[in-house]
Amino acid sequence: MSPTRRTTRRSLARRRVPGAAALALLLATATACANDVPEADWSRGLLPEHVTEQGGVVQNLWNGAWIAALATGAVVIVLILWASIFHRKRRAKADLPPQVRYNLPIEILYTVIPLVMVSVFFFFTARDSETLTKVSGDAPVKVKVEAYQWSWRFTTTYNGKTIEPVAGMPVSDYREGPQLVLPVNTKVEFDLSTDDVIHSFWVPDFLFKRDVIPGIPEDNPGRKFEITTLGKTGVFAGRCAELCGVDHSRMLFSVKLVPQDEFDQYIATHQAGSAQ
Repeated sequence: MSPTRRTTRRSLARRRVPGAAALALLLATATACANDVPEADWSRGLLPEHVTEQGGVVQNLWNGAWIAALATGAVVIVLILWASIFHRKRRAKADLPPQVRYNLPIEILYTVIPLVMVSVFFFFTARDSETLTKVSGDAPVKVKVEAYQWSWRFTTTYNGKTIEPVAGMPVSDYREGPQLVLPVNTKVEFDLSTDDVIHSFWVPDFLFKRDVIPGIPEDNPGRKFEITTLGKTGVFAGRCAELCGVDHSRMLFSVKLVPQDEFDQYIATHQAGSAQ
């Protein structure tokens, strides 16, 4: 090898080291800043533990899809191995195997099976989508969510009582952003709106997100969805899931689920027009 080639390779290696170090630092920084990522579990298909009844519907659909995908993959791998092992060309036989133009039963089989699989997937997806998008209109808690660059404004109404809006600013920690307080074991209706660009309301522990699109009229069902909270208290991270500008990554908020008596006290002390 010539000295020139050795020098060139050493130069390229030196250039790669700072680049690799910078990439590693970037990944480490991004991981450290992602303090709003909920804990996932292999038993749930790497989804976080849901805190709504609708989350259970999503979890079951997710698990079913994984089971079907793994079963299909296992069958395909077995068929590939079977064909590779038992239908290899034999050295003792130089002749080609019998050549046929078609095999009607096999062709019907590999046409019908995919159609059945797709039909089953479609049925369960359509059924669960209808459940997730259903809005009864009788939820005791109604939340008006207003998205703007780059934060959120929450206006909660409980049994006709409206509390003062909670608004925020771009933050680096979801615990410092605006907080939406909701009671456990209660039906909650959300009404999403925005006046600037497309956002997306996402609480990972809900296992659900909905785009917030400007220009949708108030009576359009596309801007509403409904959940029923479970009996799990705690503070859960939320964020915008649609790239919406320079501070998109700081468009964070939190949802706090509290017992009913604590929520009643919260409503009493934060009711619009009440003395603080």
